Amino acid sequence: MPAPPVVADADLDAWCRRWLGSGVDQTLFTVTHLSAVVGVRLKDDREVVVKVRPAAPRLAVCTAVQQALWHAGFPCPRPLLGPVPFGGYAAHAEVLVPGGEVLPVGGDAVERYAALLADLVRRAPRPQVAGVLAPHPPWTAWDHEYGGVWPPPDDRDADLNAQPDSAWLDDVAHRVQQRLRALPAGPTVIGHGDFYAENLRWRDGQPWAVHDWDSLISAPEAVVVGLAAAVWPIGVVQRPATVAESAAFVEAYQQASGHRWSAEQVQASWAAGLWVDAFDAKKLALDGTVWLTPEHAEQRLALAGG
Repeated sequence: MPAPPVVADADLDAWCRRWLGSGVDQTLFTVTHLSAVVGVRLKDDREVVVKVRPAAPRLAVCTAVQQALWHAGFPCPRPLLGPVPFGGYAAHAEVLVPGGEVLPVGGDAVERYAALLADLVRRAPRPQVAGVLAPHPPWTAWDHEYGGVWPPPDDRDADLNAQPDSAWLDDVAHRVQQRLRALPAGPTVIGHGDFYAENLRWRDGQPWAVHDWDSLISAPEAVVVGLAAAVWPIGVVQRPATVAESAAFVEAYQQASGHRWSAEQVQASWAAGLWVDAFDAKKLALDGTVWLTPEHAEQRLALAGG
């Protein structure tokens, strides 16, 4: 796992002057995890967000899709440029979209979340036009090309395939992979691979801004929706979605998209959702945290037809 970028004030100012035509007047916030995200007010009074992270070819496609969605009227920050070099990393800049709040779970929230994802999928360019988004983030990458059941996590140095204390999750993930390979793939779409409450902001009950555009994926629609259905409340609650919440999300998505799915697509959505739950559970088991129980996993496997 590469170390998070360290963004010095002088380097950021020089980068902004070169690429944005104005130096930094004030730093508004800094968030560092896998990337460094810095909100700044420039000397020309623009407020922008600069994101610095390890370079990867897929990032240019992510930014292009975000740009296309912004032009199509989808609620996301407008990209200004990038990715371009920032020392040994890559950086891009987007317009700062301040404010908004996380939408509480309850009432018609699931319909609002699902409709927002359906709108994103509908407005996004086709994968064949946008370009290659692989390799996908590991929590979505059930079909990864690494050895073993699990891909490497992106936020810690650990081999998830060498953790015998949680070996039951290896079997769950293997069964999910078998099930997804057996189901008809269907046409791929571009979707958000980390579509959960903490990444979404609302104002007066309406979508305000969707964030984290490095997490875009290209996958069958049922897989995109199944991943989201498993995680959508996180940020409001600190747990995965319940089976009932996931079922409601999948149903609401179909209503919002205007077409009904086949039984195989519904099963694929359950399998994809279990992949992200199992991946998170496998990783969190390293910290002694229980994220998924065998009973919960078996219930979802049954719904996946596996």
